[in-house]
Amino acid sequence: MEITPRLSVLDLSPIVEGSDAAQSFKNTLDLAQHTEKWGYHRYWLAEHHGMPGIASAATSILISHVAAGTSTIRVGAGGIMLPNHSPLVIAEQFGTLESLYPKRIDLGLGRAPGSDQVTARALRRNLDSDADAFPQDVLELLDYFSAEPKGPVKANPGAGLDVPVWILGSSLFGAQLAAALGLPFAFASHFAPAYMMQALEMYRATFKPSRHLDKPYVMLGFNVFAAASDEEAMYLASSAQQAFINLRSGRPSRLPPPVYNLWDQLGGAERAIINQVLSCSAIGSEQKVLSEILAFIDKTRADELMITSNIFNHEARLKSYEITARVFGMAS
Repeated sequence: MEITPRLSVLDLSPIVEGSDAAQSFKNTLDLAQHTEKWGYHRYWLAEHHGMPGIASAATSILISHVAAGTSTIRVGAGGIMLPNHSPLVIAEQFGTLESLYPKRIDLGLGRAPGSDQVTARALRRNLDSDADAFPQDVLELLDYFSAEPKGPVKANPGAGLDVPVWILGSSLFGAQLAAALGLPFAFASHFAPAYMMQALEMYRATFKPSRHLDKPYVMLGFNVFAAASDEEAMYLASSAQQAFINLRSGRPSRLPPPVYNLWDQLGGAERAIINQVLSCSAIGSEQKVLSEILAFIDKTRADELMITSNIFNHEARLKSYEITARVFGMAS
């Protein structure tokens, strides 16, 4: 079994109970600097709005903060929710980022609002530019980055810059679009794994080579909670488990502190939520984490894994990423 050549980081810049966004941003930069040292390939931040436990709403600004504090790791959006924005604005923002940090910026694009409908309306003021227009918006954005844009408006900076564009998805729609446009595909299996295998099959079977990519390239989200013992890892994972239960129950919260034996305290409906949304996870000590990640790679044939470790304590979160890098031979 050949280990995937690349591991990357997805950081939701969590706001934990008793803390604030300012501390989250400090933790984000510290995590980026450590994971760069440990050999992770890229570091992505996601656009969410109106979420009390996620600080990365102004995603482009936070990407610049991370890129300025690192030197080699790729930094990008996983992703920008394009229906919330004008494609021209995103082209200018990421053209600016690429000009500031050459050959290090990625742009992942999603079609969900990254929020509830009330917040989405506040973001866009009108919903005429909705998810149904996503394919056309992606094409418009790609044109802004081309050396010779076809449209009458030019993105400056943006035109002629080589900003890799990814399609993100949690259903078959994103797989179809990424394949049709010949773009790399990132699937949100870390929280929405239901259609993962079907989407991967569709993407690989229908992929059309393009000037962007000559063959399919798949990155999958994967939760890792690694610690010195299986018991400690289960304890650390309980924060993310509680947060997902709160979110799916209509009570989004800051990331709660961990608790022991959470599973024994849950009802059937709450256990079902965890089993559904966190099925793509490795929780345990070194060997357990390695074996579960390898099994996931063997099942999916992923080209890259985007590791997310939503852990309450920052030092424990760093340790989880360090353990993961070490078992893959990336960190000594």
